[in-house]
Amino acid sequence: MDGTDALVWREFGEDDLPALTGLAQACLATDGGLPLFGRTPLVRVRLLQTRTHGAWSGDDLVAAVGVGTGRTPATATGLVHPAWRGRGLGGALLDRAEKQAGDAGLLVTTETWTAGAEELFAARGYTRTFLEWVLRHDLDALPEVAAPDGVTVEPATLGPELFATYRASFADRPGFVEPEAAEWLGDLRDDEDFRPELTLLARGPDGGPAGFVTVLDNWIDQVGVVPGWRGRRVGAYLVARVLRGLADAGADAAWLCVNDDNPAAGLYRRLGFRDFGRRARYLHG
Repeated sequence: MDGTDALVWREFGEDDLPALTGLAQACLATDGGLPLFGRTPLVRVRLLQTRTHGAWSGDDLVAAVGVGTGRTPATATGLVHPAWRGRGLGGALLDRAEKQAGDAGLLVTTETWTAGAEELFAARGYTRTFLEWVLRHDLDALPEVAAPDGVTVEPATLGPELFATYRASFADRPGFVEPEAAEWLGDLRDDEDFRPELTLLARGPDGGPAGFVTVLDNWIDQVGVVPGWRGRRVGAYLVARVLRGLADAGADAAWLCVNDDNPAAGLYRRLGFRDFGRRARYLHG
């Protein structure tokens, strides 16, 4: 017997948030991934969706899935405690999510990627649409990056110039969808974790923008370099400046996420970032 016959399955709700958060933390401790998923706000968003289902062993929550319906595709996030893997619980959660999704299709989000989940989704006909590394930099050792010739750096002003620099930095990226300037700037301005003192704009000798970096709490949110300045240490210099600023402010670590196929990941690792797991999305139907 593998113990699954004795599990009690039921819907969960707001009162179960401590158990859900503990389950997410147990998965992060084993798998790595997005550390924000170990906090109640993101657990609520991901798992307290339209329909929920969890499995309990006594007082311990060992598996859970939340499914958001009423949209196309439906959405789902599921977790299986590391000590309970290999017993078919992941497949059971996926069965329940697919039943709730019906003909709408299903988009599955995982903030704690595992090879086992990847195998399960592939076997069930899912396509991975997104894979991102989560990187951590311990701030007890900071990289030294010399300023590129003629480049100066200043705190960025949330206005048209910063948005134009963002657009110039990313417009040639495959799949880039340009947001409205007011929306992009407003999202930064309204985020309670926005760090204006560490959000920086780099300028070339002629005063024109060369690149930028935005910072939320101790997360490097976006780094961009305009095409004419790429390959000249602008991005590395901006990131190094932010790392030193975070350290001076008392942070013990800095974080960022980078797409699995983004060559900038090599730069971040050379600057001292280390892998802390991955996060992914999978689509079916």
